[in-house]
Amino acid sequence: MTGITGGELGREAARRLAERCRDIQPGLTGAEFDRIEQSYGFAFADDHRAFLAAGLPVGGSWPDWRNGDPQVLRDKLTWPVEGVLYDVEHNAYWNNGWGERPAQTSVAVGRARKHLATVPTLVPVYSHRYLPAGRDTSGHPVMSMYQTDIIYYGMNLLDYVYQEFSAGPGIRRSDPRWEPLATVPFWRDLVG
Repeated sequence: MTGITGGELGREAARRLAERCRDIQPGLTGAEFDRIEQSYGFAFADDHRAFLAAGLPVGGSWPDWRNGDPQVLRDKLTWPVEGVLYDVEHNAYWNNGWGERPAQTSVAVGRARKHLATVPTLVPVYSHRYLPAGRDTSGHPVMSMYQTDIIYYGMNLLDYVYQEFSAGPGIRRSDPRWEPLATVPFWRDLVG
């Protein structure tokens, strides 16, 4: 994917998905992006933005950025952090960078919450598949998030639509050339 811009990557991913998926509405407008980003406090990565501007997938497990229930969207945005907190509380997870784990679980959860308030925001793509937020960024691997059990689900958004929906040509995950590169602090350390 060397030399491809974030916009090109997102548009091509949308084009390939449109060949496989019928439930695609007109893409989000600039005003809709502004409203979403202001309402929820993040900026889409350039490829994710171009993907959603080219066509808005709807139904099933797609986040409904245009007409969705704001609380459902907030819940999807907090899913990754809440999953980590669940594992801190119930499964003894503790990040070494947070210092020594407090003995009392409620104190550990509180301290973890403070640390997690500083990690990069992840934005839902589909179901529990996420991309990092961030204007002027693109090409991040798509991650499948379930608490602290995190795996790569695509080397980038274009590869993701191949992996999840068999849309377009791609590289199978069993192929040695399939090597997603970790991109964002904290989350990359959890990828298994």
